[in-house]
Amino acid sequence: MSINEGIQASTNKLTPNILPCKINHEGPVNASERYWSPVPNNGNNTSPAAKTLTSHFRGRKLCGKSITVPEGYQGVVATPVKRELKALENATTDTNAGNSQDGYCEDEKEAIQLEVLATFDEVVVWGHEQAPLDSTDPYIRGVEEWIAFAAQVHSTSSS
Repeated sequence: MSINEGIQASTNKLTPNILPCKINHEGPVNASERYWSPVPNNGNNTSPAAKTLTSHFRGRKLCGKSITVPEGYQGVVATPVKRELKALENATTDTNAGNSQDGYCEDEKEAIQLEVLATFDEVVVWGHEQAPLDSTDPYIRGVEEWIAFAAQVHSTSSS
């Protein structure tokens, strides 16, 4: 799998929102401010509560928590693209297949590549009536735990 960064991907910045409901649509939505206008809580405070937002969706109150992408990482919105790639494969079992040369044969294979559509620096996770808790929300825990796990896997130990 490989990632192709589109020409405009670096200029397309957005903030993904993870809502606590199922919507049978994937992709951008031209929502007017009348229908979606999240309001920050606690003004310009630097407390953890300052990263919370409040909005309403279909008459229900939603509280969101903004999660910043950790330093050294980049959030991307990508879509899979299937492409035919020519690859050299070691032809160890069938060296007399006709198109092999020096133990290798050219073979076309389908590869899945990810095309970057946009990037983001933060994501907002929403909950009903209250902001999601760090200890129980799978998205918040996933970001924190996987980043910590990846750091441990890639760290060099002197033992």
